[in-house]
Amino acid sequence: MSKPIDYSLSTLPAHVGHDFGLSRAMRVSQSRIDQFAECSGDDQWIHVDVERARNSPIGNTIAHGLLLMSLTTKAQYDVGIFPPDTTQILNYGSDKVRFLAPVAADASVVIRVELAEVQSKGPGRTLVRCRNTAYCEGDLERPVMVAESLAMLMA
Repeated sequence: MSKPIDYSLSTLPAHVGHDFGLSRAMRVSQSRIDQFAECSGDDQWIHVDVERARNSPIGNTIAHGLLLMSLTTKAQYDVGIFPPDTTQILNYGSDKVRFLAPVAADASVVIRVELAEVQSKGPGRTLVRCRNTAYCEGDLERPVMVAESLAMLMA
């Protein structure tokens, strides 16, 4: 999928339901997981202890769910969901987040982004809800995460 023709803040409501397609692949390396653990304080062994994780049922360390969630922002920029006349974009939160399967360290993920809802919040302010569905690259049949994200767009 691609960005619709005549795509701007004023035409945004007409594009609700549009599938913007898949983001570029994003590798979830052990280094990235370790950095996220350090930043978040979530250093549970399944994320950071490679040796111990080899003996786990999964057989590998796995990405934090919140790390996957944080990649939705990059995916949204990749697919061009934000109209070009937007002057500022603020994270407004998330809804209905589900982590459906573990993502092993060194896997790559892609995220499908759909424009789910648009609400005017007054002059120059538009609230956008995106449906983000993450997959391990090469397996678009089984989502690993589904999440709705909210962004406040400013004109």
